[in-house]
Amino acid sequence: MPSTAQAGNALADVISPLVNSDGMTTTHLSGVSLLCLSRHQLRTPLLYEPSLIIIAQGRKMGYLGDREIHYDPGHYLVQTLPLPFECETYGSPAAPLLGISVRLDPALLSEMVTAMGDASGHSQAPLPMASVAMTDGMQDAVLRLARALHSETECSTMGAARVRDVVFEALKGEQGKALTALVLGHGNYSRIVQVLSRLHTHYADEFSVEQLAVQANMSPSTFHHHFKQITRTSPAQYLKRLRLIKAQQLLLQDNHNVNQAAAAVGYRSIPQFSRDYKRYFGEPPLQHRRQEQALRA
Repeated sequence: MPSTAQAGNALADVISPLVNSDGMTTTHLSGVSLLCLSRHQLRTPLLYEPSLIIIAQGRKMGYLGDREIHYDPGHYLVQTLPLPFECETYGSPAAPLLGISVRLDPALLSEMVTAMGDASGHSQAPLPMASVAMTDGMQDAVLRLARALHSETECSTMGAARVRDVVFEALKGEQGKALTALVLGHGNYSRIVQVLSRLHTHYADEFSVEQLAVQANMSPSTFHHHFKQITRTSPAQYLKRLRLIKAQQLLLQDNHNVNQAAAAVGYRSIPQFSRDYKRYFGEPPLQHRRQEQALRA
């Protein structure tokens, strides 16, 4: 059986011919993307959709509140909720970061959890984002998936089965409980998940803690406690960070100016938006856009 390092190198060898630039590369398989970064990227705000992130080469360090989350060829990331967090990426021209992202499709997850049943306990709230040690089963499943990406025909005929293999291994792993909770909806965790879903759909709207607590069927103090326990931040800070990351995405698409981006995410004051943006990303909106576009050029 190959070691973790050997398996990581094998995966990197399979992924490398499929990427030709830094960033996310789409594949023939819906929901599966490839990651590449040939430089060291300092700690920067990010937002991952619910997904599995498997690193083949290089490493990442995520920061979620007071938690540090390391993922590298020996560990994969299970992201069950779309949480704003910060991430530092370690890659270089000689050894770029290489990885694969598998989006967690709610319908597939529900089908598989129902078929597997719920054998886990629920003594404490699941972690919405955590690094999990790579297993032999996950290594094999991801390698099969990556090899399928080289052939459009194989993607169309076997791609769905390859994705199922990877999700199945994740459900058997240390974060299987968190994935199961998304489907079966256990207690306070499920209520917070519903609130987060509403915020991500209506992030430009105004919300009070009291309104969100009513949706979660909790008192404001209980809601605030459970929300912070899961997201590692307050509801107000969570919504602010979500809005700023959405605004950044609009600005980098180059079809929104600063005023349009600010309005689209719910800011009524452009100066306040610019101050918050600079505080979060380290640069004013336009300067940040120019720097990001230069790096991607």
